[in-house]
Amino acid sequence: MSKVFLSPPHMSGNEQKYIDKVFKSNYIAPLGEFVDRFEESIKSFTGSKNALALVNATSAIHLALKVLGVREGDRVAVSNFTFIGSVTPVLYEKAVPIFIDSDESWNMSPKLLKKAIKENDIKAVILTHLYGQMAKIEEIAEICKENGIYLIEDAAESLGATYKDKQSGTFGDMGVYSFNGNKILTTSGGGMLISDNEEWIEHARKLSTQAKEPYLWYEHKELGYNYRLSNVLAAIGVAQMEVLKERVAKKREIFSWYKELLSEDFMPEIENSRGNRWLTTLSFKDKDPFGVIESLKKEDVESRPLWKPMHLQPLFEGAKGYIDGTSEKLFDRGICLPSGTQLGKDDVGMICEVIKKDV
Repeated sequence: MSKVFLSPPHMSGNEQKYIDKVFKSNYIAPLGEFVDRFEESIKSFTGSKNALALVNATSAIHLALKVLGVREGDRVAVSNFTFIGSVTPVLYEKAVPIFIDSDESWNMSPKLLKKAIKENDIKAVILTHLYGQMAKIEEIAEICKENGIYLIEDAAESLGATYKDKQSGTFGDMGVYSFNGNKILTTSGGGMLISDNEEWIEHARKLSTQAKEPYLWYEHKELGYNYRLSNVLAAIGVAQMEVLKERVAKKREIFSWYKELLSEDFMPEIENSRGNRWLTTLSFKDKDPFGVIESLKKEDVESRPLWKPMHLQPLFEGAKGYIDGTSEKLFDRGICLPSGTQLGKDDVGMICEVIKKDV
């Protein structure tokens, strides 16, 4: 058997066809038909009124902060248990991150968020739907609304996940998706910013193309960025969106195989939600996850620890946080298992056998 990767790309078959069309049109970059089609496909799937295709999800979070008016010194509450790209845009604007730990859902704790809001003047919240599983979004959205705080949903890992049949990324003021190489869909690198507020998205669109004013010559009144997605990558995205429901179904099936074969504590799915199970993740009861990772590596199987919490990152030493130890315990005990949508049940069975034998 060849190497088993954590979450490799899985092409649908139409990607090359659409790329060929882009090359024949010579609209290679920066924009073109497929950028428009990609944005429309996201709007259609999620129900969001506006979408903006960008180079990655980090740039999308950055633009969201910009258009919502987050400035130097403003406090932004962020998920503590997440990838660093969810947080670094706060530093781009010289704002101040305040870390909010997880609860039993592994996602942001509404209880700790309430405490942080009570004790700090918070301008915005960046909530991550971790590993494709919905956070307690209804409760957190209500907390933000009651306190006049902007909510940005980092749905980078959770495209296709739902709460009460409503898509992740569509509950807050703005939502963000990722199309990085290991996500449930990939354009090799890419992101999307969504919102029902057209003015915000159009402002973000302007900022994403160097904030060029609408003149024949290049005129700039505010700081802009080179964040727009190319037509070539968007063509891949259009083809990937055609199989999103299939990919979610397969990810969930892979999770069910692991759950059937292993007696460990898997990341839960909150009531009324349906995660995309981007990665199957679990917390071991009595095994060392780092030892298991080494055992799998010997069999040419890629796995990884869970995210190292942000409050433990040297970059954020001394940052304020509302931490109760939940995410730290998960990092100490947890693992991400191979979840590529081309895996078969025999592959999962082999991986589970390696895990069971590890002592």
